[in-house]
Amino acid sequence: MAEKDVKKAKKQAGRTEEEEKSPAQKAMEKAVSGFVLRSIGPALMGGRIADIAVHPKKRSTWYVAAGSGGLWKTTNAGTTWEAIFEKEASYSIGCVAIDPKNPEIIWAGTGENVSGRHVAWGDGIYKSLDGGRTWEQKGLKTSEHIGKILVDPRDSKTVFVAAEGALWSAGGERGLYKTMDGGETWRAVLEIDADTGVTSVVFAPDNPDVLIAASYQRRRSVAAFIAGGPGSGIHKSIDGGETWRKISEGLPKGDMGKIGLAVTPADPSLVYATIEADKEERGFYRSANQGESWERRNEYISGGTGPHYYQEIEASPTDPLRVYQMDVFVHVTRDGGKTFTNTETGKEKHSDNHALWIDPDDGDHLLVGTDAGLYESFDEGVSWRHFPNLPISQFYRVALDNSLPFFNVLGGAQDLGTLFGPSRTLNRDGVRNQDWYVPLGADGYHVAFDPVDPQTFYLEWQNGNVMRYDRRTMELQDIKPQSAPGEPPERWNWDTPIMISPHNSARVYVGSQRLWRSEDRGDSWTAISGDLTRNLNRYEMKLQGRVWS
Repeated sequence: MAEKDVKKAKKQAGRTEEEEKSPAQKAMEKAVSGFVLRSIGPALMGGRIADIAVHPKKRSTWYVAAGSGGLWKTTNAGTTWEAIFEKEASYSIGCVAIDPKNPEIIWAGTGENVSGRHVAWGDGIYKSLDGGRTWEQKGLKTSEHIGKILVDPRDSKTVFVAAEGALWSAGGERGLYKTMDGGETWRAVLEIDADTGVTSVVFAPDNPDVLIAASYQRRRSVAAFIAGGPGSGIHKSIDGGETWRKISEGLPKGDMGKIGLAVTPADPSLVYATIEADKEERGFYRSANQGESWERRNEYISGGTGPHYYQEIEASPTDPLRVYQMDVFVHVTRDGGKTFTNTETGKEKHSDNHALWIDPDDGDHLLVGTDAGLYESFDEGVSWRHFPNLPISQFYRVALDNSLPFFNVLGGAQDLGTLFGPSRTLNRDGVRNQDWYVPLGADGYHVAFDPVDPQTFYLEWQNGNVMRYDRRTMELQDIKPQSAPGEPPERWNWDTPIMISPHNSARVYVGSQRLWRSEDRGDSWTAISGDLTRNLNRYEMKLQGRVWS
């Protein structure tokens, strides 16, 4: 029974929602109502940015979508920010779009548009008529991950949504959806199958009736990630998305993975694509006839964690041969894909890039969204400034110590290392960025304070690299357990569990495929179990009905 039908039945039975609540539920709500949340940051490291949209006329008004931190708006080019997506059902944003005809209409697609282990899902598409002050959920609730939103520049009521669909399961709303009534109703105009969604879509710059879309077949499980399949491909419509053709001329013959698309008003005939495929066919492709046929220009695709985490491209609106590709670094081609160079020459910028805006009036002015927040460059990436005022760090784990008068917080953060800061200060400004620091880099995960000595805590970076930190001396000691000679190597999770005994603060537990115990704060270790896993070979396990290579 639908939620609205349940409410209707209760109303007909003469019972209100409040009367339906159990005594325990009422007591819990009363207790929670006494808590007032306050921000303690940190903002110094930022957090993962999924998308950027800039007002077409008021260039100081930006909308920044955070993978795990909602939607933020600035009207003064980043000097101050307002969180404008705080009361909605989703906190993860995949993309944001401004209506070109009426810039007060904002569309937000929930659920991150990357396929990592740490991504959050959403509950569909949202629309604001007042620049983000208020929002209305407009459907596609089972899309889970939205890759792109296109608003027809001629008609604000016509909108296309690229729904990637669920990451960990089949089905749901996936494909390209179209509304012609401002989001009141949606039609799936491009559907492939239950495992394939659409990750990118673009209008031809000179004719919005011409659309090119990239479909993406993928599936994640605990054991593996399948990044591609026969469902992936490039499709074209010449009638406003009503009918589609799958394009094949010049494209990889084998299975493809994630595909990023870009067009430029500087030459509407050009379409660029970055295509994940096998080693012989993957790379950067270009079409000179609005997607009818393609040529491979370069073998480069987004590396690092893999194309599933990046693989987005942006073309210069004024230079038809200049295209930027998101990667661990921002790469650029100035000759239509023949060659690529790294734009980042300094050390003042974090890696892992996911979003890029190019100023149409000044091609050297860039806004880039990374795993560590937002950056701005006025010299095309030679130098950058970071915006340390967006508190959107993604924390996997947090721990609290017993310090007085204010306890401290230790947090393991995605790609930002481990962060340490106070819960409160005596400064009238409260907790500031300068009150936080980073005792360990890389990705941060499990953390724990010594319950007796708050100056000692435990932290880690991925794959079992457990450390002990002494705040008095700032000593960082590697205490990772090691297998004995002749034993098989330890198998560590990306996120390794750490626990301190509540009975003995010197006793620490750490888990690989077996459980380890230390009686001396990690100076020595004893394995106290055998292999606690099923010890399965993931290359022999079925996923999507088959065993993969």
